[in-house]
Amino acid sequence: MKQHYQILIIGGGNAGISTAAQLLRKNKALDIGIIEPSGHHYYQPAWTLVGAGVFNAEDTIRKEKEVIPAGTTWIKDAVISFQPEQNQVSTSNGHAYTYDVLIVAPGIQLNWHLIKGLKETLGKNGVTSNYSVDCAPYTFQCLQQLKEGETALFTAPSTPVKCGGAPQKIMYLAGDYVQRKKLHAKIEFTSGGGVLFGIKKYADELMKMVNRYNIQLHFKHSLIEVNGQSKKAVYEVTAADGSKSIIEKSFDMIHVVPPQSAPDFIKNSPLADTNGWVDVNKFSLQHMRYPNIFGIGDATNTPNAKTGAAVRKQAPVVVKNVLAYLNKQPAEGGYNGYGSCPLVVGYGKLILAEFGYDNKVMETFPFDQSKPRWSMYMLKRYVLPWLYWHKILKGKM
Repeated sequence: MKQHYQILIIGGGNAGISTAAQLLRKNKALDIGIIEPSGHHYYQPAWTLVGAGVFNAEDTIRKEKEVIPAGTTWIKDAVISFQPEQNQVSTSNGHAYTYDVLIVAPGIQLNWHLIKGLKETLGKNGVTSNYSVDCAPYTFQCLQQLKEGETALFTAPSTPVKCGGAPQKIMYLAGDYVQRKKLHAKIEFTSGGGVLFGIKKYADELMKMVNRYNIQLHFKHSLIEVNGQSKKAVYEVTAADGSKSIIEKSFDMIHVVPPQSAPDFIKNSPLADTNGWVDVNKFSLQHMRYPNIFGIGDATNTPNAKTGAAVRKQAPVVVKNVLAYLNKQPAEGGYNGYGSCPLVVGYGKLILAEFGYDNKVMETFPFDQSKPRWSMYMLKRYVLPWLYWHKILKGKM
């Protein structure tokens, strides 16, 4: 396999594949390599619905080779370090690849190990997470096994996470489920953050759902340990004055969202900012120090929601600016921070939150999207998965 590519893409997820496909639609002669270690590609937005028992996990998985765009080279390997001064990356298999332009799109890292005891009990003892395709079906099993008077905990970390609404979506679905079953189960949301949602318009409507399902909210509660055998969850609680204390909660089921970060090989590289994310201009997505490097997706430091919808708006900007760089033209702005969070708030009910930088509401449809709607639920359940596989990954939108 050759060692140099005109354009080298790190990551074969949504961001890497859709960007490669769009580049080839602009110029079929481009020489593109994609470094991706996984043999499978996942449609992760549907894992919430898998956890709710209304979507098959198998339908969210394809073989990676089936989504690699024709005309590109798939390098089944993992990047371990960057040498941007030499326009080079090194991989776990001991290879080095050079490039004219580098596009960094490795996604976000799930730090399961930061919660003591979680790895040992995840997927059993009522401990589950929709952030794992292997555990998402177990989430629904846990819901089905809830009994009268039992407690279900739903957690969110203090770190950024991919799909910031996902920790809550399954909680609302659980609330709807137990009400339909006429169970008086106790539902609690324990979040390391300080608010339910960062945009008041949507937060107000979500509070109505919290009240409907009698959910207890606990903010500044960061999960630090899980004991599946004893059904205990341990939290570090931060008080208003900044002081910290440790508390313990009992559960019958717990849905855990792990702390998340840029991948370690990004954090430890010259590409990272002081917080470990790929350091890019938030409008042009061009690296702040290396002009032939661009970032896209969850691993960058752009202050937007880390969602697939953000990637869909970022990809055309990266494509335009990569081609401009190759033609010795300056990169231009273009990305306005758009992100979308389809907030499932019950079976057949969805709030479609859309917003950009500075939490500016940027709704698509000519109605108030903060209101739960069946039509928006159908969009998430049927339309968006089809668009993902047949349009987005093929560079058609």
